[in-house]
Amino acid sequence: MPGENLTRSEARERAALVSVESYDIDLDLTTGPETFRSRTTVRFRSRPGASTFIDLLSAAVHEVRLNGRALDPAAVSDGTRIALDDLAEDNELLVVADCRYMNTGEGLHRFVDPVDDEVYLYSQFEVADSRRVYAVFEQPDLKATFAFAVTAPAHWTVVSNSATPKAEPLEAGRSRWTFEPTPRLSSYVTAVIAGPYHAVRSELTSSDGRTIPLSVMCRRSLAQHLDAEEIFDVTRRGFEFFERIFELPYPFGTYDQIFVPEFNAGAMENAGAVTFVESYVFRSKVSEALVERRAITVLHELAHMWFGDLVTMRWWNDLWLNESFAEFASTLAAAEATRWSGAWTTFNSLEKSWALRQDQLPTTHPIVAEINDLEDVEVNFDGITYAKGASVLKQLVAYVGREEFLAGVRAYFRRHAWGNTELADLLTELEATSGRDLKGWAAEWLETAGVATLRPEVEVDADGVITSARVLQQATAEHPHLRTHRMAVGCYDLVDGQLRRTQRVELDVSGESTELSELVGRRRPDLLLVNDEDLAYAKIRLDEHSLATAVRHLDDFADPLARSLVAAAAWDMTRDGELPARAYVEILTALLAGDGARGDSTVLMVLLRQLATTVQLFTTPEHQEELAARTATTLLEVLRGAPPGSDVQLQLARAFASAARSEEHLAVLRGLLDGSEELSGLVVDTDMRWDLLTGLAAGGAAGEAEIEAELARDRTATGQRAATAARASRPTREAKDEAWREVVERGQLPNALQAAVITGFGRVHDPELLRPYVEPYFAALRRVWAERTNEMAQQIVTGMYPARLVEQELLERTDAWLEAETDAPPALRRLVLENRDAVARSLRARERDRLG
Repeated sequence: MPGENLTRSEARERAALVSVESYDIDLDLTTGPETFRSRTTVRFRSRPGASTFIDLLSAAVHEVRLNGRALDPAAVSDGTRIALDDLAEDNELLVVADCRYMNTGEGLHRFVDPVDDEVYLYSQFEVADSRRVYAVFEQPDLKATFAFAVTAPAHWTVVSNSATPKAEPLEAGRSRWTFEPTPRLSSYVTAVIAGPYHAVRSELTSSDGRTIPLSVMCRRSLAQHLDAEEIFDVTRRGFEFFERIFELPYPFGTYDQIFVPEFNAGAMENAGAVTFVESYVFRSKVSEALVERRAITVLHELAHMWFGDLVTMRWWNDLWLNESFAEFASTLAAAEATRWSGAWTTFNSLEKSWALRQDQLPTTHPIVAEINDLEDVEVNFDGITYAKGASVLKQLVAYVGREEFLAGVRAYFRRHAWGNTELADLLTELEATSGRDLKGWAAEWLETAGVATLRPEVEVDADGVITSARVLQQATAEHPHLRTHRMAVGCYDLVDGQLRRTQRVELDVSGESTELSELVGRRRPDLLLVNDEDLAYAKIRLDEHSLATAVRHLDDFADPLARSLVAAAAWDMTRDGELPARAYVEILTALLAGDGARGDSTVLMVLLRQLATTVQLFTTPEHQEELAARTATTLLEVLRGAPPGSDVQLQLARAFASAARSEEHLAVLRGLLDGSEELSGLVVDTDMRWDLLTGLAAGGAAGEAEIEAELARDRTATGQRAATAARASRPTREAKDEAWREVVERGQLPNALQAAVITGFGRVHDPELLRPYVEPYFAALRRVWAERTNEMAQQIVTGMYPARLVEQELLERTDAWLEAETDAPPALRRLVLENRDAVARSLRARERDRLG
């Protein structure tokens, strides 16, 4: 990886020398299963006599011709860059090369469908992988037009950023697709998707009267499961919403949405040709949380067509603005234009909790991060870039006003269409429309790291009347920033058995203490909620009286967002070692047994994850076995009482399958799998069968024979991944050794199968199974980082760390590696530091649980 790096200073130097006009890219995808032929013609301007380089990661370079002058490929190409000397003012460069198909989800990924042996290709170019497909000045500020021509098998479909043309038949069962040039784009949002994809087509009318062709695509073997009309419905709602609030028609001429195999992320905003992870094609019954997540992802990528593709960051330090804006805009669109009107509750429960976790790591960074090179970018797709940034944008909207914010965004689009920008360009427009000076706001919120804690302090007289009230703000020693928060404080009282808001105060909270004078003279509410409506970005705490109310009445809130905020506060207290883990488990199990967690699928999903984490990592070892068994029993009891066929029943069934460990619990899984036990309304479909079988395998109650038999029923890519994870989850040294060899030593698995093995490897009821891999893990880190692509290396460094061994010895061994490997790549050290922090936090939480 180090030889493929590009520094920011190199990018600045090249941008000062080069202005790119166009690329003509000719790809022949019929040259074999390992490589494809890539022919690139680039036209660009430069300073006469200057020297620079163009990027290309290739298997072989056959021809390099600059301004009609043949260059020796062996002399100018090192497999990563091609040196270009003695440039003219106007230049034309031809590069002919063989490039490699990838199986890592980077570059041009090649997948063979096990169902019918058909080949499917798709590109994934962010951060800097278009250079794996064609010669390119690989940096976001060197925009150009792109004209693709693709030769492929005649029965394939080929998609790029422009509308798919009629194919020209060639000899030997091949055809050629010649696409119209794109508008000016950054190379990372160009795309080529090719294969015998199944397509459902439609269209819509843009706000400027154009007809925009739409399509939704997937592999043929998944066609029966593709609910295209649902996706079209969300897409149409998103188009109407964004065109209206941005007051700008959709910038491109077509909109294809392709669900592709073995994708590393949720989706990618290729201009007019968005790719999505294939698990969003639901072949079995899924939770409403996943359906909502897909809808928000669809809207997120659509928002990028304006913010990211039309107007693009100059360098990757503003990646946060791309992603945070799309995250904010997609949640806004979901809440106001779709059936998911509670999307902001989902945002608080899922995205914001991600932001808070990331922001408390030792590797946290300001939202505007210092990005020195491409490796910095690769590890920066994190909770700060996405979720904290979106939370702060929500705070900014509250600070400047919604209409003023949107007016500034509209002006920003009009001024910078098809160009590159920096944060200051957006702030300039927002200052003009809002009348506020945002330099101080930006310095306070975007240039500092860390999260503050807000807690109420209330004093009452003998009659329970408030005599003084204030909000206290605390920051950490590492990040001592007391920011200004525009926020609301809500008073909640029990009314007819429900907690309802009876008073709301909106104010600016700043400094160490802010008075709540509006509350003086009223009776103390049953619950005082700081940051009501979730306007601010901070951790919140409850005063003692409010916490007691919350524990007794968490499922009695009339407002699900308020409940989510209170639950999040309890979770933060548990993670921070302020609330004993066993007390939090009691709160959660009581909530699950009631109705409070049943109104929002995403909230339920998050609470079930937090329950598992608390039992496994935050509970003292002497109580863990008993608590794990009791939690599994509670999950089974609540499952048996869940409404038949409900989302709650589905999620509880999966949570129980993961938690089951006793003979009694495993027998229930066995009965559900073989049909000897039934739960009314629970459909034991293909994916549920894998959940049940993997639970049995992890509990030592199923082995290779059962896994192979299930795979025979499901000879699909999803089935292969599920079988791989199940094998690796078996609680034997042999199974863990084989998983280790496959991932760390052999390194031949494609990205999706590697991820499945890693998931199974770490799934243990007895953490002692992971002890033999502590030393091999640290011994392998430098080699893995040097030999694997960034995506594959990150999977291993994060996933194979034995975090379940919550003990001081692992902490010390991690420290020893960090002390010895001071020259390790910064991105690698960052991941190891984050692994270490997880163990340290678990140890602190366990100590608090021990004290009770």
